[in-house]
Amino acid sequence: MDNKNKKTHEELKGFDIKVDPFGQMETNISIDDLNAFLNENVEDKRLNSKKEEE
Repeated sequence: MDNKNKKTHEELKGFDIKVDPFGQMETNISIDDLNAFLNENVEDKRLNSKKEEE
């Protein structure tokens, strides 16, 4: 896979994730840190659709 054209958020530089033969994720960043990053930087579309329904 060509990594030259991929854009990476500054906080995720060096992030690596793999799936082992048993289907478990192996990362070089803790899952808690990854979830914290996602909570801060990614909008949850499911929450927005619920707000629109109200």
